[in-house]
Amino acid sequence: MSGVAEGSRDGQGGTEPRLPEARLRVAGPGDAAALLRLKQQLGQETSFMLLEPGERDTSVPALTSQLEDVARSGNSAVILAELPDGLAGYLELTGGAFRRNRATAYVVMGVLAGAGGRGVGTALLTEAKRWAAAHSLHRLELTVMAHNRRAFGLYSRMGFSVEGRRCECLLIDGRFVDELYMAAILG
Repeated sequence: MSGVAEGSRDGQGGTEPRLPEARLRVAGPGDAAALLRLKQQLGQETSFMLLEPGERDTSVPALTSQLEDVARSGNSAVILAELPDGLAGYLELTGGAFRRNRATAYVVMGVLAGAGGRGVGTALLTEAKRWAAAHSLHRLELTVMAHNRRAFGLYSRMGFSVEGRRCECLLIDGRFVDELYMAAILG
């Protein structure tokens, strides 16, 4: 499940000033506590992420172990967007585990509301595509809730195309919603 919890307008029809450029980097095991806090904050801010508050494993050692596994995989990564005051977003690439799907990675992304509309999501996706191509990945895929127009627009601008629709597959705030399956083929 991919969600972009991107921010607001300034109330006057314009967008807020752009943030200082986010520093993008691949997460390591030492980032587990900060990444867990970011994911928990996203869970509180938005209903566009798959996990609801309380459903996430809150164990820093478990996330540390997961980040160690990602680092060893060769076709998976967690990319962080870091601002001077802390993490603003993340993007996970989870590569296939078998020979037939090792060149495909599933994308999950979250950006804090306060960093929304300021290029953080675009920067994360650009870096993910660069990283993926450098690691011999051929295809990136994701799902996005059909009513998440902001994320859908971002993914479309970044070269993802809709490949299918899963009707009424998620229960969000008491109603069933559709999810779009999107993918991008890398050059």
